[in-house]
Amino acid sequence: MFSKPKHSVIVSIISILLLCMSPFTAASTQDQYVNLTQHLQLQYLAEPTAQRAQYLAILQTGSAAEQLEYIDEIQHSVADFWHSKQVPLAFDSINDTASLLEKNIALEPIADDYLGVINSLRKLMWLSQTQDWQAIDPGGLLRPGDSHPSIKQINQRLWLLGDANEYITDEVIYQPTLVQSVKRFQSRHGLKADAVIGPKTLYWLNQTPLQLASLLAISFVEKTTYVSQLSQPYLLINIPAFQMVLVDHNQVVLASKVIVGKSYRQTPVMNGQISNVIINPTWTVPRQLLRQDILPQIRRNGHYFADKHFDVFDYEGHRIDKTPEQWQLAAAGKFPYKVVQRPGGGNALGRYKFYFQNNQSLYLHDTSAPELFSRAERDISSGCVRIEKVQQLADWFANHLVLDKRTWNRLQSNYTQTQWFSLSSTLPVHMVYWRAWVDEQQAVQYRDDIYQLAPAEPVNLLSHKVSKK
Repeated sequence: MFSKPKHSVIVSIISILLLCMSPFTAASTQDQYVNLTQHLQLQYLAEPTAQRAQYLAILQTGSAAEQLEYIDEIQHSVADFWHSKQVPLAFDSINDTASLLEKNIALEPIADDYLGVINSLRKLMWLSQTQDWQAIDPGGLLRPGDSHPSIKQINQRLWLLGDANEYITDEVIYQPTLVQSVKRFQSRHGLKADAVIGPKTLYWLNQTPLQLASLLAISFVEKTTYVSQLSQPYLLINIPAFQMVLVDHNQVVLASKVIVGKSYRQTPVMNGQISNVIINPTWTVPRQLLRQDILPQIRRNGHYFADKHFDVFDYEGHRIDKTPEQWQLAAAGKFPYKVVQRPGGGNALGRYKFYFQNNQSLYLHDTSAPELFSRAERDISSGCVRIEKVQQLADWFANHLVLDKRTWNRLQSNYTQTQWFSLSSTLPVHMVYWRAWVDEQQAVQYRDDIYQLAPAEPVNLLSHKVSKK
């Protein structure tokens, strides 16, 4: 940490600092420092410190002598950032005789999306430097065909963010061209692409470029740190993205939509080892769900157990039979029974269940309501993860890990016999919470903080002075 006099000097310098390597500043920055500045910029956005702010000031506004004096120190600071996260770098094995540019490039973490992230951060930071970002507030919903003064501002913002192909000045009517831009923006933020500009769309439109850049940098660092420690193959579920990937030999061999837990029944960030696959699983209703979901149904309809193919047992394993009226009365009391749903088409777990040991009764499974996958926001389960492409995932297990393939094949046409299958080895499963990334089309994707897990925004040590260009 710097002393107060030195810190005040740094703040004065930084108040006019251009954090990004924009098209305007790149030409005036020595080429040999471009890569290093980009590395440092990402790290500062993810984890801002006074020292990183000082280093950025030196690289971008310092004298040639000052830059030469600090270059080695800055390089090792960038390397130490990734070392502390156990992320390997080519820099660690580079020859001392390598050029300055080669060393700077070698500080890049091994990640396929690094270049896309860097380019996206450059653009966002340029927007932060050059654009006023006033909050858009139309005072209500905006639909195609509506007329409102804020349409002009929305059109300009979508153009700046890259979601609109053209900027039509002074347009105050919600035209068809803007409809497509809004839908593209909504899809990029995990929202229902209905072109209705409401509170959730406005929330993301009003996020400043600096906020977006910080979220992207934080997510990239989290993802890169986590993935660098994983052994393959593995399953990874990104909770706020409602997405699952199966990775093997550094390739995504299966990607699928998923459904995750509601805000008050959250799917936890955790990891485990899938040890069994179950065909035609039964469903033993957890006590919390029984109390909150099933028993209220019974009190309203005593036929519910029979209609939904549930069996009821006491805790000694004896099946209990009652009339619908008796079940209604029993549901009003303590209800000392275990409720199990038989396998079949109406079973809540569907056709397959992927079991991994944990103390929260969580697993991955199929669903009897596949139409739910058409929703954009899929935080609607009771905590377990439902998989859309469950048959493809089951087929991968059958081809790679299931031991008893003969029984597996025989049961593919049987929908009532429950069978647990052992695996030749366990498959790691990871549930993570990453809210921003750059996709294969080089578009930045953002997602809502569905469980309100985001920490308070760090204090920004850089003063971003807006200059219109």
